[in-house]
Amino acid sequence: MKIEPMDDMTVEGIIQKAVQDAVDFIEAEIEEPRIRSQRYYDGEVDIGYEDGRSRVVATKCREVVKSLKPSIQRIFLSTDKVVEFVPRMPEDVKMCEQMTEYANYKFMQNDGYRLLNDVFQDAMVKKTGIAKVMFEEKFKSEIYTVTNLSDDEYNFLVEPDDIEVLEHSETQTIDFDADGVEIAGVSHDATIKKNIPDGDINIMSIPPEEFFVDRNARSVDDFFVIGHRTDCTVGDLLAMGYDHDDLHGIEGSMATFQAEAEFERRNYATDDDDDESADPTSKKIVITEAYMKIDKEGTGQPMLYQFILGGTNYKMLSCELADEVPFAIFEVDPEPHAFFGSSLVDLVIDDQDAATAMLRGVLDNVALTNNPGLEIIDGQVS
Repeated sequence: MKIEPMDDMTVEGIIQKAVQDAVDFIEAEIEEPRIRSQRYYDGEVDIGYEDGRSRVVATKCREVVKSLKPSIQRIFLSTDKVVEFVPRMPEDVKMCEQMTEYANYKFMQNDGYRLLNDVFQDAMVKKTGIAKVMFEEKFKSEIYTVTNLSDDEYNFLVEPDDIEVLEHSETQTIDFDADGVEIAGVSHDATIKKNIPDGDINIMSIPPEEFFVDRNARSVDDFFVIGHRTDCTVGDLLAMGYDHDDLHGIEGSMATFQAEAEFERRNYATDDDDDESADPTSKKIVITEAYMKIDKEGTGQPMLYQFILGGTNYKMLSCELADEVPFAIFEVDPEPHAFFGSSLVDLVIDDQDAATAMLRGVLDNVALTNNPGLEIIDGQVS
C-alpha cells in the first residue's frame, strides 16, 4: 500500500486527538493524587476530627521534603561547574572549555538555584519536576522618526523586511542647481518601526499541571505525544511572529483546565478579570506546545514535529520539524516501564495520618487530664 502525504487538516486532526487523550489521562488519573499530595505538604489531612477535640496536624510530609531538599541541591551547586563538557580527543579541549563556561553562564543567568529548587520540590511533592530548555525567538521594536529625506534615501530606508512604516508624509520642495535652474522635488517625513531579533536561551521550571504526556509513555524518549500548555498574552504571541489573522477565533485560558490544581499550588485564587483590560494585547490565550512523531511527508519514516496549538479547541498555528524534546524530567521514586512514579509525599502520607492521629490522641488525653469534665446527676446529693 502506498503511503500518501498528509494535508494540514489531517495532521491537525491527528494532533488534536492525541493531545486531548493525553490531557484527559493527566486530569483523570494524575491530577487528583498530585492535589492530595500538595494538600498534605501544606499541612492538611483527610482524617476527621470531633468538635472540641484537637485539630493539630503532624506535618511529616513537609518536614521530610524540607530536610532533604538542601542535601540534594548541595550535590548540584557545591561546585563552580554545574555543567561540564568532557573532551574525547585532544583537539576537543578548547571547545569543551568554552562550552562549559557558556553553559554555566546561561545556567546562572536563568537563576539556576531557583530552577533546581522548583524542580526538586515538584518531584518530591508532585511525582515529577519538569525543566524546559528552549531558545525563545522574540523581537523587540524600536521606533524612529526621520525627516527631510530624498526619494532615494526614503526608499533605501524602508526597503528591508524588518522595517514597518507607521506614518509617512510628503512635502513638495523646490531647489536650484549650480546654474540657477529651478528643480522640483519631494521631501519625506516618516515614523518607522524596526523589528530587532531579541531571542535567547531560556531555562524554566514548568508547573506540573501544565505538562502532559500520553498514558503509554515511558520516558521523554519513549512517548506518543508530549507537551506543555500555558497562558500567553496576545502581545507575546505577536512578538513571536504570529499575526492577528492567526489568532482570530482562539479562545480559552489555562483556568479552563487546571483551576483547582493551580489554586492548590498558589494557595490563593486568581482573578481572570484582571487580565481583561481595554488593551486587547493583554488578553490571555492558552497555547499548547506538543511534540509527536508522524509521517507527514508519506516517506514511511515518522519524524519528530513540534506543533503549536491555540485555544481550548487546539487550533494548529504551526507545524515544524524538531530535533529533540526540550524537557528534562526529575523523579524521586521512578516506576520501571512507566512515566510517572511515586513522589516522596506519596510515600509519607500514611505516616502523616498515623502521626496526626497519635498526636491528637495525646493532646486530647492531656487536655482531659488537666481539665476533667464535671458530671451532675439529678436527685443525688454528695
